[in-house]
Amino acid sequence: MKRDSYQKTKRMVIMAIFIAIIIIQTLVPILGFIPLGIMNATIIHVTVAIGAILLGAKEGAGLGFVFGLGSMWKNTFMPNPTSFCFSPFAPAIAGYTGGIRSVIVCFVPRILVGVVAAIIFKAIRKTGKVKIALLVAGAMAAITNTILVMSGIYFLFGEHYASATGRELTQLPLVIVGIIGTQGVAEAIVSSILTLAVAGTLLKISEER
Repeated sequence: MKRDSYQKTKRMVIMAIFIAIIIIQTLVPILGFIPLGIMNATIIHVTVAIGAILLGAKEGAGLGFVFGLGSMWKNTFMPNPTSFCFSPFAPAIAGYTGGIRSVIVCFVPRILVGVVAAIIFKAIRKTGKVKIALLVAGAMAAITNTILVMSGIYFLFGEHYASATGRELTQLPLVIVGIIGTQGVAEAIVSSILTLAVAGTLLKISEER
């Protein structure tokens, strides 16, 4: 019974630490959100992925939700021309507001980042290939975030997003594919490497104890 209580407390502490890290990444420029003019790139999905790997899909979803909250806060109080895609409270810099659609784009992909990372890691780890499991889980966390966010923007805000970025609606599919193929691939590579390094070390420490 004492061991169960200890494990539960340990998981709660780890969860709290990861939430604190996500908050710090949200508040401190460059640590979590990297301004790219019309929108932000992010590395917070790496933190979510690592937490999900250590704690599981349920906790990963919770960390993804915190990620979503941070994104909404960032786009509300430090807006750019496409912030309406991520926050219903963002100033209408480009003349548009997001409403409930922005809540979907902001939260659903981020919650699924934690779920996908945990499930993939657990599935591949069963084969005994822990390093590969970490690399793939980290990469898929980034890919999930990028593809779902950009797909959500296209289907829910296509015309407005194109207008806010100074493009024609017919150009938008190529623009989105370009973002996924450049920024998305770069984020996936960085995410896989960081996840392997950080989560791998934390797993070893946890197993030794």
